[in-house]
Amino acid sequence: MNITEIKIRRIYNEGRLRALVSVTIDSDLAVHDIKVIEGPERFFVAMPSRKEENGVFRDVVHPITVEARKKLEDEILKEYHSHIEKLAQEEQNTGEAPQL
Repeated sequence: MNITEIKIRRIYNEGRLRALVSVTIDSDLAVHDIKVIEGPERFFVAMPSRKEENGVFRDVVHPITVEARKKLEDEILKEYHSHIEKLAQEEQNTGEAPQL
């Protein structure tokens, strides 16, 4: 699996949801609405899901192997933290909060 692009679509400052992310794989497949969640001990990635009639949420797409999940999560979180650092730097340089 070659992750060719990660886009931070939206940043959130309240609640546990921190970002919505899109990922492009092998320049051929885009996966939208991946969530960056701030858990009690660490940040983690939640795959896109939908709510079934019985109220249970089921992932629409997900990595099959542990290795693929780790790679995807590591790269998304790296890009998320880099994006947050850039926003903080812009705020420091301009004295204004950046548009999210």
